[in-house]
Amino acid sequence: MSIEPVWPSELFTDLDRSGPIPLYFQISSRLERAIRDGIIPAGARLENEIAIGQHLGLSRPTVRRAIQELVDKGLLVRRRGIGTQVVQARVSRPVELTSLQEDLTRAGHHPSTRVLSLEKIPADEEAAVRLRVDVGTEITRIRRLRSADGTPMAILENLLPPEYADITFADLETHGLYEMLRARGIAIKIANQTIGARRTHSDEHELLDVAKGSPVLTMDRVAFDQGGSVIEAGHHCYRPDLYSFETTLVSR
Repeated sequence: MSIEPVWPSELFTDLDRSGPIPLYFQISSRLERAIRDGIIPAGARLENEIAIGQHLGLSRPTVRRAIQELVDKGLLVRRRGIGTQVVQARVSRPVELTSLQEDLTRAGHHPSTRVLSLEKIPADEEAAVRLRVDVGTEITRIRRLRSADGTPMAILENLLPPEYADITFADLETHGLYEMLRARGIAIKIANQTIGARRTHSDEHELLDVAKGSPVLTMDRVAFDQGGSVIEAGHHCYRPDLYSFETTLVSR
């Protein structure tokens, strides 16, 4: 996804070039205020340091220091191949039996879904073990891109046992998977979950709008109903600059 660079030059028309306040600090302070007030929206990409210096008639080291101030505060991030970008508000997800769509909505975000694929495939050995079906059983494989407020956040890959073969593209674009399962009377009671990290592969960097080989958070889950039957098995990857897992630890 291409993002046109922005530079709100109107914020810098009255820089004090002869006063006691350093120019880098004046620039970083005004940029910070513009970001926090939403004048420069989350996800926006700034022009490069050379172009900014030319706009303001300042040296590149001065501009670089101003930008670094906001990088250090977590308001901007530098990405190879993309440039300097305003950081989205992070989503911190409690480690609970909820779906990403539910967590985003609860946090005040506006989730959207792009269904990348929906197909029937024969279960290989790994899928058969996860879903507790025989090898070769026809199962459903789903791949979706989940965005929050228009920014791609996660790629969701799920495997479903044969009894859910009637789920459609339209269902997945308008509803969360767990929401649909609950609407069918399925009570998801327990899950085995593993959280990890790796680098992007295949088309993940393009879908998530990050540099090739960037790190991603991962979550693998197998969910069960009240009778111990497998409901779904999933492998999800998340942009770590926008997403984190949260858990509470209790001493024994």
